[in-house]
Amino acid sequence: MMTALSRYSAGQRARCFLAPPPFRASMPALATPARPDVLPDAAERAFVRDTIVQERVGGQFWAKALPRSFTAVLCVPSALPLAQARAALHPLAARHPRQNILLLPSRFDRQSKRLARRLGLACADAHVLDPHAVLDTVRDLCALTPDGPQHDLCLLAALRGLTVSITSGPAGTAQPLTEQAALDHILNDTRYSCPFTGQPTTCRAVLDVLVLWKQTLQANRQVGACMGMSLWKRPQIAAFLASAPGHPAFFRSIPRAVAACRATRRPGVAIWTTRMPAGVEQHLAQAGLTLLRVEDGFIRSIGLGSALQPPASIFLDRRGVYYDPAQPSDLEHILATTVFDDTLRARAQTLMVRLRDAGISKYGKGEPEQPRQRAARSGPVILVPGQVADDLSVLRGGGQIRDNLALLRAVRAARPDAYILYRPHPDVEAGYRKGALPDAVVLETADEISRGGAITSVLMQVDAVHTLTSLAGFEALVRGIPVTTYGTPFYAGWGLTTDQAPVPARRGRALTLAELVAGTLLLYPRYLDPVTHLPCPVEILLDRFDQPDAWRQTRWMALRRTQMALRQSLPSRLFTKARHFIRTCTVP
Repeated sequence: MMTALSRYSAGQRARCFLAPPPFRASMPALATPARPDVLPDAAERAFVRDTIVQERVGGQFWAKALPRSFTAVLCVPSALPLAQARAALHPLAARHPRQNILLLPSRFDRQSKRLARRLGLACADAHVLDPHAVLDTVRDLCALTPDGPQHDLCLLAALRGLTVSITSGPAGTAQPLTEQAALDHILNDTRYSCPFTGQPTTCRAVLDVLVLWKQTLQANRQVGACMGMSLWKRPQIAAFLASAPGHPAFFRSIPRAVAACRATRRPGVAIWTTRMPAGVEQHLAQAGLTLLRVEDGFIRSIGLGSALQPPASIFLDRRGVYYDPAQPSDLEHILATTVFDDTLRARAQTLMVRLRDAGISKYGKGEPEQPRQRAARSGPVILVPGQVADDLSVLRGGGQIRDNLALLRAVRAARPDAYILYRPHPDVEAGYRKGALPDAVVLETADEISRGGAITSVLMQVDAVHTLTSLAGFEALVRGIPVTTYGTPFYAGWGLTTDQAPVPARRGRALTLAELVAGTLLLYPRYLDPVTHLPCPVEILLDRFDQPDAWRQTRWMALRRTQMALRQSLPSRLFTKARHFIRTCTVP
């Protein structure tokens, strides 16, 4: 049986309804016109319809909205004779005043504008309009041989239950397009592929990606300028903040950043937290702009940030920053207020299993983790992870304890019977950051120093973790290891840790581990696929931890290694000059 959609040209059939926004010039295809191997059932069809309508994805959902509303739409091919246009308009004009009918030609040119004037209709370019916004007030849609965005509009209108009439060809008969026919076209005539792997996938999975991309776009289009981003980070930050098309510009001057926000009417300024210019908060507040603090995520990369490995995960925080308990943060707000449903909890549980099974931590992947075996010691084996001495999480969240030696002594005082295993921070061990302690000094308090390998492997050999604010405490919780905190990390105060320092009253809520993980790793961060450089769910990033080739070396990383090699081989005076040169290349 011929349907309203079955007479399209081969060129139109090659275009698919579920398309990606232009985060970059060349985007991976999400679909191809072909019959899938397995047809969806009624429940899947209902899910697809509801998701498209409620989440407003499909077609050019990233395009702009019309400045005014209409109750009817007439879609026509370019160069349509006036007589045919009048005949197509007649049934719509009988039900709607002409000032409420929008003409959408397949090509927006001088001839189409002339046709609109002769018909007494408003005219717009369908190629630059968000079809969902167009349909918000529309009740009727008539289309003559719809093509491209016109075709998308017809499908969306049918899924919304609107009256849709399609005529194919000059002598064709108008046929209604029903919701079921539109779903047949989307589900039964199309094969879908994952944009990150190119492998076959389901329409549901593609919709999940499109919803994520739409949420990312909506947030990114609030960012008008970036500041405090080192040169080596800028390409990655541009990809994180892509607004389809383009991305916010980078500035060193506060007035120029403010001017850019005003010019683009985008109120947010994204600033790397450790590089915030003095007085920037006051300047932005006076200008009526929003400060977005940017920091590395908790599942970051294979390789250290101090080695200039670009991050595959970041946070943009409007309220504060997660490691500063003196003020609320978006993460704290998420953990304190979110109603976690069963689906989110189940996803978090699956994520925890993957992290444990693969041995994944913030900076890499260790060997698959074995069941935890207690070391043969008389007392409990306690891991004390070292931290960077001047790290803001220590300075703002450490409370009375400000260095690794003081932490070790506090742990020994609390657990004199324990076998204490001290593990220096990897950035400190690599020579990139401050906080190194002589081994002899450490061993006056600790029993052993752990070096090399992945911290996830070490975690499986200890009975507990005692920490100031280290992320290792969160990674231990994920693995079911008891954690005692001596500072105020983001994971303290939710009923999952033994807290030696005061925690804000804002954290009065008791969470399950799955809820803590859901808020921390699913709702708070952004993730970027290191292969396609597109926003991705965390599960795709975990897949990339199994692909070493996904983490390509950059010229900045090579420059950093050269710097460290010079540090070991040159006299201090010459090294200081070399370091100054390299810093001029890597700072904003």
